[in-house]
Amino acid sequence: MEQRPLDHKSASESPSSVYQGPEVKDDMSLEKEFPTHLAIVDSDLHDLEPALDRAITRKFDLHVVPWLFGLWLLAFIDRSNIGNAKIDGLTTDLKLGGNTFNIALALFYVPYILVDIPSNWFLKAVGAGYYLPGLIIGWGIIGMCMGFVKSFAGLVVCRCLLGFFEGGLLGGMILYLSMFYQRHQLIFRMGLFYCAAPLSGAFGGLLATGLAEINHGGLNGWPWIFIVEGVITILFGVLTIFFLPDTPATSKFLTEEEREGALRRLKLDGHGATVATDVAHEKFSWQWVRMAVFNVNTVLCSLNFFAIITPIYSFSLFLPTIISSLGYTRITAQLFTVPPNAVAFFAVILGCYTSDKFKARGPIMIIGCGVAIVGYIMLLAAKRPAVQYGGTFLVAAGEDRIFPSSPAVMGWLANNLAPHYVRATGLGLQIAWANCAAFIATFTYVSSDAPRYVTGHCINIGMLALSIALSIITILYVKVENGKRTRGERDDRLASGSQGMLGSRHPNFKYTI
Repeated sequence: MEQRPLDHKSASESPSSVYQGPEVKDDMSLEKEFPTHLAIVDSDLHDLEPALDRAITRKFDLHVVPWLFGLWLLAFIDRSNIGNAKIDGLTTDLKLGGNTFNIALALFYVPYILVDIPSNWFLKAVGAGYYLPGLIIGWGIIGMCMGFVKSFAGLVVCRCLLGFFEGGLLGGMILYLSMFYQRHQLIFRMGLFYCAAPLSGAFGGLLATGLAEINHGGLNGWPWIFIVEGVITILFGVLTIFFLPDTPATSKFLTEEEREGALRRLKLDGHGATVATDVAHEKFSWQWVRMAVFNVNTVLCSLNFFAIITPIYSFSLFLPTIISSLGYTRITAQLFTVPPNAVAFFAVILGCYTSDKFKARGPIMIIGCGVAIVGYIMLLAAKRPAVQYGGTFLVAAGEDRIFPSSPAVMGWLANNLAPHYVRATGLGLQIAWANCAAFIATFTYVSSDAPRYVTGHCINIGMLALSIALSIITILYVKVENGKRTRGERDDRLASGSQGMLGSRHPNFKYTI
């Protein structure tokens, strides 16, 4: 990977010297910014040569995706390692009784939710190449500090600060990828970094097993899980600053022809949603915010993600506890979290590849959620620990599963919103709303319900059924709306004002199912 100089940003200035918050433009100023006689429309553009298109995609895959994979891997490890620390003695040492542990988990999501939308607005203004690594450095420092907490209050403060830094990451990474890839290339690339979520369960379980055996400096066991993993996160964040580009236009690893081609293919893929030829030229407008908030896709996909995130969060946080309740010892329970997550790693890649291959999001989610329901039924109905353990594989992994459903529903919304600030607002709202499910997820598996955890499993089954219903409704809506646009029933929008302000409402813009 080619190293980039620190002054690669525009105007060769540091972000702090140029950033004054998102620049707000009203509708009239936006029309002046992009007058229609200067706008590049689809008819002015030509498809890229296949060889050039492949070269651009290959370079993005090599120079962008691996860094996002590392960011998300460390984010999920740092977020869920508290589950490993719990069975290694955290609750005993901090004297956490009743539901106090669950409260500490839930409070993480308060700042996490609040920062989602504004964080997406700031991403482009600050520069993603600095902003995303800055987030990981911040939460790495906080994660390390969790190894030194001595009380419930200290744990709560650290968890809240961790949520503040992690809140903007997921939406920021999806928004960032949409600045490089075409819509139907997006889900597979999301899968290439999102597969780090189940992998973190496998890798984190192995790492936690070893770190919990350290006894040094008055710290015994679980504190070392936070300290060592926090230091690793900080170092990776510093390294990422030197390599992650802001936009295709600032990517040093592209030739001039490839930079122009990357911008041109994104313009073609927009189908009239924007008149800007480079995402760096798009300006903030409250009209984009309104367009995102009152979009049917935003509402349905946000509710759908809410339904999906409940079993995902509860599963990742409480898998060690669930396996321990089957009668396995502490170390065995840690190690037994590895196989389900390792298989799910490949399931995410396969599910997301299939989604892009067939340009379909909803059907992938329906299949995945259906099989995950079978896994929870096995956990509920089976009496033998081996069969129940097999159910965790069905929940976490398989051909199409619950983990692939998460990038699918986020990518579904990202595909159906445009341009940049509409997508930024919609994704931020979707992730903020969905993460409200964490207040359910962190209380689905309570100690009083052990060892069967009937309530938790039933809640997750209900949420997965809700996701299936919402996916069907969204597919039907998209098909009806695309049909109207194909028949010309939305062409009146072209005469209602500047085409540059239509965004994803443009008649030529077709939604993804």
